[in-house]
Amino acid sequence: MRKMLRKPTTPGEILREEFLKPLKLTQPRLARHVGCDVKVINRIVNGRSAVTAVMALRLSAALGTTPEFWLNAQQAVNLYGAAKAAGHLPGAIRKTGS
Repeated sequence: MRKMLRKPTTPGEILREEFLKPLKLTQPRLARHVGCDVKVINRIVNGRSAVTAVMALRLSAALGTTPEFWLNAQQAVNLYGAAKAAGHLPGAIRKTGS
């Protein structure tokens, strides 16, 4: 596993900076469009909730991306946090002679 040098950009930051701001799209309008409560969008934007597979499907349909785009961004954040929490990880198991 390679070491991550910087904290990954969260899906919420991407949503806010690359989609909401340029499109002049409000969180309530996006929430209505994708069929969820505005609190869900707000929590994602503010990094308090993860993007689920269902939300990735909804965001991709609404914003012309792929669900993998959102899930990969979320996975990068999850792995970064897990690596920080785990600390030292064991090395690979090597085959020993018989």
